[in-house]
Amino acid sequence: MNGLRLAVRNGVVLLGAHCDDIAIGAGGTLLTVCAARPGTRVDALVLSGGGTEREDEERAALAAFCPGADLAVTVLKLPDGRLPAHWDEAKDALEELRARTDPDLVLAPWAGDAHQDHRGLAKLVPTAFRDHLTLGYEIVKWDGDLGRPSVYQPLAPETAEAKASLLERHYPSQRQRSWYDREAFLGLARIRGVECHARYAEAFHTTKLTIDLAGE
Repeated sequence: MNGLRLAVRNGVVLLGAHCDDIAIGAGGTLLTVCAARPGTRVDALVLSGGGTEREDEERAALAAFCPGADLAVTVLKLPDGRLPAHWDEAKDALEELRARTDPDLVLAPWAGDAHQDHRGLAKLVPTAFRDHLTLGYEIVKWDGDLGRPSVYQPLAPETAEAKASLLERHYPSQRQRSWYDREAFLGLARIRGVECHARYAEAFHTTKLTIDLAGE
């Protein structure tokens, strides 16, 4: 399968509605990027969980998923499941982040996600990051909302295993959920790997990008 190579020079922005969304959706990609480019600037914004044990989990997890990165994490206190009622606060947070960053890549939820907080954040992203490559990650869950992604990041087997281990280790508050386990994470990664001729992969959705066929 032919692919395009992205130069990550100006950093990566990570967006999540809840603590653990980013790691579940793009943890393997983060491990891959940060291993290949030590010192990469990574700015993460999470809309809910601030001031709770979940914020502590998120900060420790993202530090583990972004080894060697120049990492900044912001966790807000918007109530879980209430994003539509806090639209202005979420919008302001994205605009503030955009004002101080100009990333090569934005990783965020995708617009087809069944969770209203994920879907709402996905709709806000292009209003702030209008000219940036945005990849929408997927989160396996009860809703059965997995779609047909068109962008794949192959994962080395050790990276897929490391992602599953880090998710188990850093988010103890989520272990009681029926879908939150190593088998689910590796199972989806294996399926996405099949779809791009790799052992494992993470998959993403994108709505718009440009290519430069005249470049070197």
